[in-house]
Amino acid sequence: MKLVVAGATGLVGQEILKVLQEHQIKIDELIPIASEKSIGKTIKFDDREFKICSFEEALSKNPCAAIFSAGKEVSLKWAPEFAKHKIKVIDNSSAWRMKKEIKLIVPEVNAEQLNEKDYIIANPNCSTIQLVVVLWPLHKFYGLKRIIVSTYQSVSGSGYKGINQLFLERNSKIVENPAYPHQIDLNCIPHGGSFMDNDYTEEEMKLVNESSKILSIPNLKISGTVVRVPVIGGHSESVNIEFQKTPDIQELKSILKSSPGIILEDNPGENKYPMPLNVRGKDAVFVGRIRKDLSNENAVNLWIVADNLRKGAATNAVQILEYLLKNNLL
Repeated sequence: MKLVVAGATGLVGQEILKVLQEHQIKIDELIPIASEKSIGKTIKFDDREFKICSFEEALSKNPCAAIFSAGKEVSLKWAPEFAKHKIKVIDNSSAWRMKKEIKLIVPEVNAEQLNEKDYIIANPNCSTIQLVVVLWPLHKFYGLKRIIVSTYQSVSGSGYKGINQLFLERNSKIVENPAYPHQIDLNCIPHGGSFMDNDYTEEEMKLVNESSKILSIPNLKISGTVVRVPVIGGHSESVNIEFQKTPDIQELKSILKSSPGIILEDNPGENKYPMPLNVRGKDAVFVGRIRKDLSNENAVNLWIVADNLRKGAATNAVQILEYLLKNNLL
């Protein structure tokens, strides 16, 4: 098993290496790729040292699979090259997500769509992943009608740049190359990605378009607002879900409790509900604050939290790799 990890020194790349070890995936040779200035340096993985190489050198090593987390432009250039050599690419960028011929995969929802002909597999956006993991089992029971979601996204979603801005501001230092157009410390910024012609941001439209594709519900009625908050890691979402059928709250909780990848944390009497502080480093999606919408008998409100670097990126990619291995698709 030879595995490429492109973007191995980045926030998500480092998390991918951790998850690979924690999930005990047997890798005979890790082939890390990073920026040009890192080529020739080494990365420690599973108590072994592996040399960082270029994309060209990685291709020459005939890997079985690759996990890309090096940005959209890199993926657009190199994923087709790897695919041409029959190397499976799991891509974390936005490059391929909405391409009709490319599968957009969250294993708990739609992994069975994958087959031996899929050489580029798209990993969804972090906030989309945790949302659809919860929506899918509920859709099977009650049928989705409309979703309204507001996200509270941590600065780690903007990589090292976002984290650096938060800590520099917190220490009253000048930020020369900010990730955000406003101060993030002691603030909330209702802005994720560039604004589009419809006045929604890119992050908001990813929630709409990616969820529809993953759930295989064309024209899914979903509306989103993305907010960046001064939290280091872990994305939170306040979600209102309207169903085709009237849900029973206790049954709904039981459905979520028994669904893969979900941990129910819902005991308001003891102040137990998901928080980003408590999900750091965990693979699951946490759900709580489940209650009926008092204005609509077919709707509920709930609160979803997950580590955006784990299930929102690294863990989901590794789970796709595990599915490929288990089903002899590599």
